[in-house]
Amino acid sequence: MDVIAYMAKVGQQARAASRIIGKANTGVKNQALSAIASAIDARRAELISANQKDMANGRSNGLDAALLDRLELTPARIDAMIEGLQQVAALPDPVGEITGMSYRPSGIQVGKMRVPLGVIGIIYESRPNVTVEAASLCLKSGNATVLRGGSESIHSNQAIAACIREGLEKAGLPQTVVQVVETTDRAAVGELITMPQYVDVIVPRGGKGLIERISRDARVPVIKHLDGICHVYIDAQADLDKAINIAMNAKTHRYGTCNTMETLLVHQAVAEKVLPTLADQYTAKGVELRGCARTQKIISCKPATEEDWKTEYLAPILSIRIVDDLDAAIDHINTYSSQHTDAIVTENYTLARRFLTEVDSASVMVNASTRFADGFEYGLGAEIGISTDKIHARGPVGLEGLTSQKYIVLGDGHIRR
Repeated sequence: MDVIAYMAKVGQQARAASRIIGKANTGVKNQALSAIASAIDARRAELISANQKDMANGRSNGLDAALLDRLELTPARIDAMIEGLQQVAALPDPVGEITGMSYRPSGIQVGKMRVPLGVIGIIYESRPNVTVEAASLCLKSGNATVLRGGSESIHSNQAIAACIREGLEKAGLPQTVVQVVETTDRAAVGELITMPQYVDVIVPRGGKGLIERISRDARVPVIKHLDGICHVYIDAQADLDKAINIAMNAKTHRYGTCNTMETLLVHQAVAEKVLPTLADQYTAKGVELRGCARTQKIISCKPATEEDWKTEYLAPILSIRIVDDLDAAIDHINTYSSQHTDAIVTENYTLARRFLTEVDSASVMVNASTRFADGFEYGLGAEIGISTDKIHARGPVGLEGLTSQKYIVLGDGHIRR
């Protein structure tokens, strides 16, 4: 395959399709989503068969158990794909929403209309269900999309792509509204991220290495986050029962997610009261603790190094630091945080407001676990990913994050004088 020519054709088709899906009404988009769900339900056996090929190849290529688990399509996961499509269909359509209309002294009316981004390229690894998630969100938000999944899931993704094409066709939409790249050649990624004439934004979903490469080489804007180095700070005026529950949940609810706490900060005034209890509970769950010098005097733990404060473990490991006050906690967070999600536990309203104002992260929380940093939990219904960027989209990126706004002006023969 001539990858350059193939990707140029994909890009051209996506751009043409974007103009059609961009003006499609909500009913047509929802009809397509429903038809895709029906096609997936009808083709369960085909999906499982294709996935078994990927699983067999994965085992022979030495994929570890965690990756094989992410790769596998079970009946329950197919059910979840169908349910996800139905949920996206039920979400409000952001496209065409007009806000802020007001009269100007000249007599014109000025406001903003929400519009699709155009063509979205999504690059991801392992999980074939991402193909459905990404396609559904882009479709509902009026965008054409080009999906490039990992080579390990090529058979699964192509089987899902057939279902998507069937659903689009039944709704009277071009099959090229959603294109799943058919080649495993890595050069396809290089082409996709350097086609600004065809692609408006890239969303990488995967490991840090993938996202760093995309961010470095792309000539198209990228929505991304590299790390999830999340903090919980237990203040001197915290309710310690709340603090213990939040700190345990933020770390142990799930270890391998980007919104899991990696560093616990504790005010010196309550460290001796809260750390022994937390240490016992963490140890019972098999969490390895690494602490600063002051922490080591209170609980048994390994010494924390400078590198620990900069590390996203994605594992049952937690670094702990005792700080003098709120200023020290905020300074530590703004120095080492990846600007993903950070939380304070305190009963002091004034300190909570300071934390919300001064911590420079995509999600900042008071008296809640960092594990809530999620599109579904935020009421977005679904998300394409998390953004720690400051321009365009920040935090969980749902349907609205896949749109932009344009100014609209209403006049009645008005001319500027």
